[in-house]
Amino acid sequence: MRAFAYIAILRNANPMGLAITILVMSFIHIPTVTAETTADPMVVYKSPSCGCCGVWVEHMTTAGFSTTIKHPKNLNAIKQTLGVAPAYQACHTSTLQGYVFEGHIPAAVIQYFLANKPSDASGLAVAGMPMGSPGMDNGKPYRAYQVVKLNQDGSSTPYANVSDSNTTYLEKK
Repeated sequence: MRAFAYIAILRNANPMGLAITILVMSFIHIPTVTAETTADPMVVYKSPSCGCCGVWVEHMTTAGFSTTIKHPKNLNAIKQTLGVAPAYQACHTSTLQGYVFEGHIPAAVIQYFLANKPSDASGLAVAGMPMGSPGMDNGKPYRAYQVVKLNQDGSSTPYANVSDSNTTYLEKK
């Protein structure tokens, strides 16, 4: 914050102020806006009795996401309204920044997605409840799984492969 005050002083002090401002700004790191720094919370639609969904919400909160939990009477209607086809559905559905996030997606994958928003995407999904995914990491054997990008035209594209030690992003930039 002080750097910006100094810049304003320099800019108003002499005609070279603009050049100095540009030079100073090139050395200042201005953080990018990510999910954990936005004011809007992630809205999570889930059953009140689903324990793995609650653990996933804790995973998201620990990663810096603000969350609001809703318990709709008809969760399937929410999924349908948001365009989540049955093939991609899991036990909970979330929305953030105009995107839908279905299932047990790791927080780091959502953060990567939001920092590199694909123009044709409506969100991400992890179908079912893969063992080892956030919320399903209950000591049972880990199974590698795939995160798919939900496209605006209703199709999907492989987005990331997640294993117990690595996440590989498949989306071409």
